[in-house]
This record gives sequence, C-alpha cells and structure tokens, in this order.
Amino acid sequence: MTRTRKHEEGFTLIELMVVIVIIGILATVVVVNVLPDVDRAAETRAKADIASLETALTSYRADQMAFPSTAQGLSALKSPPADLASPERYRPGGYLTRLPDDPWGHPYQYAAPGRAGPFDVWSMGPDGRSGPGADADDIGNWNL
Repeated sequence: MTRTRKHEEGFTLIELMVVIVIIGILATVVVVNVLPDVDRAAETRAKADIASLETALTSYRADQMAFPSTAQGLSALKSPPADLASPERYRPGGYLTRLPDDPWGHPYQYAAPGRAGPFDVWSMGPDGRSGPGADADDIGNWNL
C-alpha cells in the first residue's frame, strides 16, 4: 500500500526567500529616499525657530530699548530677568510662551553682541557641538 500525498499547502523556502529579498529592496529604496528629507525638514524647522526667536528679540528690544545680555539669554523672552532696567515695560506674559529646543533636542544658543550684528541665535546642529571645526553644521541667524 502506497500512500499518496494529497494537496499539501505552504510555501517553499525559495518562495519565502524571494519575498524577503523583495521586502529588503523596497525598504532600502524607502530609506534612501526618505532620510535626506528628514534632515532637510530638521534644518528648515531650526531656521523657522530662529526666525521666531529673532522676532521675539526685536519685540523685546522695542520695549526695553536693548537686547537681552548674553547672561540673561533667551530665557529673558519668557520671563523678566531679575536685573531688568525697566521691569514695568516688560510685556505681560513674556515674548514667548515657551522656549523651543532645536530639532536635535538641544537648547538654542544666544550671544549679544553677535558676530556681525547686535545678537546671534543659533542651533549647534545635529552634532550638538559648537567651536573650532564643530560649527560646520551650526545653523544661525548669520546664515539664514
């Protein structure tokens, strides 16, 4: 008596391997095409945040007749500094509701006076560092 196999169901190893290779190729194509857009989006967001901070700093200057000092920093836009010259002229509620972090999770940097203007606002970029050689990826109001 010989047994005959009736219709067996399932996939062969070759069929499974072909499907896995196709999924790998599709994943690679998606990653190669999407990752540069993510980097560009982060850079665009940083530039928009810096422009917003510049606007708030200009409003601060209009009320206080000076930009915040480097020591006062950007936090002067959220709450009045203790050494404010004209506290009665400080806008109720501040100039920003919150200080944003850059797209890479680091606080924006501020210096007054700036490199070529009254102040600089910048993000240290993806590497999170500033300084000699590290500022190549910095995004600031000097290069908007």
